[in-house]
Amino acid sequence: MLDVRYGRGPKQTLDLFPAANPRGLLLFLHGGYWRALDKADHSFIAPEFVARGIGVAVVNYDLCPDVGIARIVDECREVVVWLRHEGGRYGVPSHRLVIAGHSAGGHLAAMLFATDWSRRGLSPPVITGGLSVSGVFDLEPLVQVSFNADLRLDTGKAHAVSPIYMPPLAHAPLVLAAGADETDEFIRQSYLLWERWPECHPDAMKGPLFVPERHHFSVLGDLADPTTALFAATLRLFGDA
Repeated sequence: MLDVRYGRGPKQTLDLFPAANPRGLLLFLHGGYWRALDKADHSFIAPEFVARGIGVAVVNYDLCPDVGIARIVDECREVVVWLRHEGGRYGVPSHRLVIAGHSAGGHLAAMLFATDWSRRGLSPPVITGGLSVSGVFDLEPLVQVSFNADLRLDTGKAHAVSPIYMPPLAHAPLVLAAGADETDEFIRQSYLLWERWPECHPDAMKGPLFVPERHHFSVLGDLADPTTALFAATLRLFGDA
């Protein structure tokens, strides 16, 4: 099911890929530095999870500069609330919900881990686990980059949407991953949240998962490949050994 609306914003839609006899739901948030890309570019991750009884929801959200990052975070919270109330009608019940995201989507996934869902009328547990691939968790360095003309961040706004300054409230495991061939900054960001959120370390993981021979734009392919460590780590969030 494509282009299902979950909110009033122009881009607040999602594509749903139900599984037969679903045992969980993977909610995927795309990257693009909060200002580009589309859910349609990322539906390739769905088939192997659906084949294993895991439904997939791939989300669009409004983009900068039309909205700010704080608004994008709120839209991602809205989709979680929508799925809790409406997902069952579409064959994607969210009783076991894993949040995943890449790049900017990895940041958004972490922000959902830091959300107090009781303020949005949801009783815990809301999130079963999370996967942040090549995420950005301290946004203050972005104040100095050229594309901040679209993001419109200052130091205060960056601090307010940086997960490293927030406690994780999900009480669930969060896999931090990146390509081993990423830039030093993406590697640093993964280590940074690993150190700040020790209570979210998955069992048996001694640090972030750095995928060999993968860079920022190739690492996500491993999430669609059931033979990879990244795919296996995601399945474990659903209780698979």
